[in-house]
Amino acid sequence: MNDDLGALHTRIDRTNELLQRMLAEVAKTPSTHAIFVDAGYLYAAAGRLVAGTEDRRAFDLDAEGLIDALIDRARTIFADSRLLRVYWYDGARRRIHTAEQQTIAELPDVKVRLGNLNANNQQKGVDSLIRSDLESLARHRAISDAALLGGDEDLVSAVEAAQGYGARVHLWGIEAPEGRNQAEPLLWEVDSQRTLDLDFFKPYVSRRTASAYEPAGGRPSREDVRFVGAQIAAKWLVSRGRDTMMELLPGHPYLPGSVDQDLLVEAEGLLQYSLRGQADLRRALRDGFWDHLQAQY
Repeated sequence: MNDDLGALHTRIDRTNELLQRMLAEVAKTPSTHAIFVDAGYLYAAAGRLVAGTEDRRAFDLDAEGLIDALIDRARTIFADSRLLRVYWYDGARRRIHTAEQQTIAELPDVKVRLGNLNANNQQKGVDSLIRSDLESLARHRAISDAALLGGDEDLVSAVEAAQGYGARVHLWGIEAPEGRNQAEPLLWEVDSQRTLDLDFFKPYVSRRTASAYEPAGGRPSREDVRFVGAQIAAKWLVSRGRDTMMELLPGHPYLPGSVDQDLLVEAEGLLQYSLRGQADLRRALRDGFWDHLQAQY
């Protein structure tokens, strides 16, 4: 009997020793935080605050400098914590990185996650990506704190999911010149709120001069735009495949809405000039596109 009790006490002592070691290891493990940036919200709110416009083409954003500033701000707030990484969520046509997004993706400690852009240049799928990452990281105890820079009410479910696994979510906002640019239900759900002001963003956002985003000669000619339309058709024949492009031919002279929007966006990028509301140039663009396409079949 005494031998049994002795063995039991030994096992209890051993269990207590293991628990103490485990607790000591946990105590030595630093907490970890991550920064989640909804780039759509960032560009719109910071552009309006500093440059007076939400149009990305009208201002430059020093993403590298801004990300470093966000990391520094998090370091002061989560003083005893280490950074996991910065997650940068944005939209792109067919989820293909733009040159700017590729540059951001190459920065250290940054992960770019892309949703899609619809025909109206609206982001689709970004909120679900944020929720997926927040929930997964919290569930696996990879983070203890999340700094979320965003304002959409659809992010409420992402906050709730992370909190359900014990992570604390801290909402960061951008100063609004008028009213509020974050949904109230989102403000109600988070563990803390902070607003980054004009002085924070001024060094990283600068409005372009007209010459920076318009051709040197001003409005492009119809022939210039027609040539760009042909260029895009040639490029798409390679990237999208001849069979896919041939399917467009029966619809001549009309393009499906999504294809027409893709053509417009790509042409504006090449021309560095907005074709919105300029029906004659839009027609020239489509004419050049069709001319090249029909010449191949």
